[in-house]
This record gives sequence, C-alpha cells and structure tokens, in this order.
Amino acid sequence: MSEVRETKLPGVGVRHEFTNAEGSDLAVIVHHDGRREILAYSSDDPDVCSTLVTLSESDTQTLAEILGVSHVVETVAEIRQDIDDLAIEWVEVPAHSEFSAASIGAGEFRTRTGASIVAILRDHKPVPSPEADFVLEAGDIVVAVGDPNSLSALRSILGQ
Repeated sequence: MSEVRETKLPGVGVRHEFTNAEGSDLAVIVHHDGRREILAYSSDDPDVCSTLVTLSESDTQTLAEILGVSHVVETVAEIRQDIDDLAIEWVEVPAHSEFSAASIGAGEFRTRTGASIVAILRDHKPVPSPEADFVLEAGDIVVAVGDPNSLSALRSILGQ
C-alpha cells in the first residue's frame, strides 16, 4: 500500500496525495461539502496538476463500492478534529434555519451554546473572525470551536 500524505487546505478541505505503482503522483481533494476531486500531477513538473474528475458524495460512495472499499460517509456536520475536549467543526446553515439572514450577535450562539464561531465559509471563500454584525446566509459553513456538547447544541440551534 502506498504512503498517503495529507495536507489541510483551510477553507477547502484536505488533500490526500500518493505515488501509484507506476510512479505517477495522484491526489484526492476532499472538500468540506463532501465533493471529491481526483487530480493527476505532471511527470515533467510536479507543481502542475489537472483535475481528472469531480465526484459528488454519492458518486464517491458508488465508486468506493465498485472498488471494494468499505463504505464510509463524511458529511460537513461530521468533519471534526478532536483535541482533548476541544473540537473544530464545520456546520452548514440550512435554508430552513431561523438564523439564515440573522447576524451572529442576534443568534447569541456563544452565550447559548458555549461554541465560538471563528470563521465563515461563503461560496468557498473564508471570512475569518466574523464580527457580531456579520449576517449569516443559507449555505454558509460556520467554522466553530468548542467541546462536543457545545458544538452539538450549535448544530441544533442552526437547524441541523
């Protein structure tokens, strides 16, 4: 089995790279929204790569089953990095949320849940350290820090 190198891509997801048996460098980018991109690097210039295919989360599951891989489902709400009792989580603001079109301050999220909103991803662009007057929109990805219970409460309040 090839060694897989992981690189976190802030605001995007994680890139997994490996060299196949033929010596070609390949990568899979796992986006926070569940999409995957399969990339191939140029043998002449390792800094040049091209997207071979983009797969939805469902497409990824289908391909994994065809290849005989165990079935693993990752959703935005489940992507988590635990450090002792501290966790970082990405939570999508659903269209039906009472807080889509409301400011962070109006939601009183830290007071109500204990979780701190440290960034927002809107249209795949990061908004670091949003102010209290920042207005959430449906489809925004809220990047929050807290313990697992506070993050669970935040997901509930946002409507997930």
